[in-house]
Amino acid sequence: MNLILFLILFPFVISLILKTNILPDGIQKALIVISSLVLALVSAMLCFNSTSAETIAQLSQLFFSHTQQITLFGFEVALAILIYFFAFKHEKIWVAVINTVQLILLIALEMKMNSGVAAEGISKLYSLPIFFLDQFSIIMALIIGIIGGLIAIYANGYMKDFHAHHKEMKDKRSGFFFIIFIFLSAMYGVVFSDNLLWLHFFWEITTLSSFFLIGYKGDTESINNAFKALLYNLIGGVGFVIGIFYFFTSSGSVSLDQLVTAGKAGLLIPVALLAFAGLSKSAQMPFSSWLLGAMVAPTPVSALLHSSTMVKAGVYLVVKLAPALMGTWVGISTATIGAITFLSASMIAISRQNAKSVLAYSTIANLGLIILCAGIGSSIAVWAAIMIIIFHAISKGLLFLSVGVAEHRIDSREIEAMDGLVANLPKLSILLLVGMAGMFLAPFAMLISKWAVIKALIDSTALLLFPIVFGSAATLFYWVKWMGKLLAQTSSSKSENKGEGNLAEKAISNYEWFALYPLGFLTILSTLLFPLTSILMVEPYLAKDYSLEVGSLNLWNENLTLMVILLALVFIFPIFAKIFSSRYSKVTRISAPYLAGANIGNGNRYQGSLQEMKYTIRNYYLESFFCEKGWSIFGITASIITLAITMFFLR
Repeated sequence: MNLILFLILFPFVISLILKTNILPDGIQKALIVISSLVLALVSAMLCFNSTSAETIAQLSQLFFSHTQQITLFGFEVALAILIYFFAFKHEKIWVAVINTVQLILLIALEMKMNSGVAAEGISKLYSLPIFFLDQFSIIMALIIGIIGGLIAIYANGYMKDFHAHHKEMKDKRSGFFFIIFIFLSAMYGVVFSDNLLWLHFFWEITTLSSFFLIGYKGDTESINNAFKALLYNLIGGVGFVIGIFYFFTSSGSVSLDQLVTAGKAGLLIPVALLAFAGLSKSAQMPFSSWLLGAMVAPTPVSALLHSSTMVKAGVYLVVKLAPALMGTWVGISTATIGAITFLSASMIAISRQNAKSVLAYSTIANLGLIILCAGIGSSIAVWAAIMIIIFHAISKGLLFLSVGVAEHRIDSREIEAMDGLVANLPKLSILLLVGMAGMFLAPFAMLISKWAVIKALIDSTALLLFPIVFGSAATLFYWVKWMGKLLAQTSSSKSENKGEGNLAEKAISNYEWFALYPLGFLTILSTLLFPLTSILMVEPYLAKDYSLEVGSLNLWNENLTLMVILLALVFIFPIFAKIFSSRYSKVTRISAPYLAGANIGNGNRYQGSLQEMKYTIRNYYLESFFCEKGWSIFGITASIITLAITMFFLR
């Protein structure tokens, strides 16, 4: 069977089986684990079958047809009816209004296509295959299959613990995993579809899936945030449909590849409209608030939205459009919005104390960096964008899942509550530190990718260097603060609940460890193998649009020696730390500070003149300057102005 069809249909079938809720709990968990491993394995098989004659022949036989067109239209109407149902049920009028606009546009598009085919007899509409396969789509498939699969396995253990902490909630795990696998199925459809009608259909399924997952808790806050995500993504969906309509009217085609070719020839309006859809899906300013609202969902949902799916669909589409964006006003505007988003989100992250909020703003910032690269559109910029997608997906997946485990162990997701966590949850803390290091420290390859971004900006749009430099400085600030909190050793963090009670690592389920350890390993392995990733995957993809020879982009080669030395030090340092610890631990101790009173117990309390007091050590968060409201207003205003200028030049 065609591997692409298998990857799209297999998770859909699994989702239907899980939805029946007839399987015993143990068998259901086993099915989730096996299915996730199968998706990862088949995704990896694409690396060895992408250029085979059999695969190419199978893809060339899957043509679009009039029957598919009618069926797709029926599916789109069904999705619209489903949105109407929930919008009227919860009295969300704006959602219903935008849904109506999109439905009217879909009806107009269907009528236009039918009249065009009737007039021409044979249309370009039915002359190209539905799906395609290239190195970039394989990279995305690996992210979906491996990281998405690990998140599903992790959710086996996490969701049981989640409902143990939320006994007031009805256990809806079968419905939860039903949506998870529908989500994975749709994401495979997004990255393999060349036909824009199929791409939009899968795009809308990811939107609806995220709506259900964000609203999983069923409380007022979750429902409101779910509808915010739905509204903003529907706005992007309207732009998507208008773009398809315009492109079909102009060319008679609905091929993404032909759209990129037409965009390079000067047909920029449909390219701009699809880029707009990508901006909303990837939570760029002014649409970023929906991704922050998604943090109310259980941790596996946050990880899925941020690392392996949903927002990556948005940046995937914009990166695909990059050759058409290069050197145009649309490209400059897209890059500017990415830069504004990167700067604003990075600054806001400094003032956040909630761990998931920091991760959310970090995600928005890094997505902005990818969008910036896609807007620039040069070969170096696109190389950096794809590399950032890979490294960000792995590291952010690890961080979200680790924070979810920590939250259940310490009953808090506040960074200040993680003081000295390394003393009580050492394995989990090390994984958190690896994930953070992967985001900004040498020798991890994310740093080389960001260096490539700077090089691309110097070669094209040097003015955008300023937000990138200042945003990167902010990135260093908030990651180092968090890492310091994990590593801080005080008399209280060293002695309280060590190895027992709620902080015991033995309470973490095997399903959660099964996801965390591979992600930690992949964070390091992706750095070791990133020269091969560049040569075997990224550069062959770029060769098609930029006439490059494999190996000509030697960004990795210029820094390979330094990276090897730094990576060796990463492995050597723990050995010396262990030797130091064993030699001096018996003669060193952590002393309680003098607190101007009589110290009590382990030293984190003292008797004051009137009552017993407790001391805490806290980070600076500088809310007055890095305030969320102020930087959000700046980012939203600047991005809206940029969009307005783009519309003016596209008149």
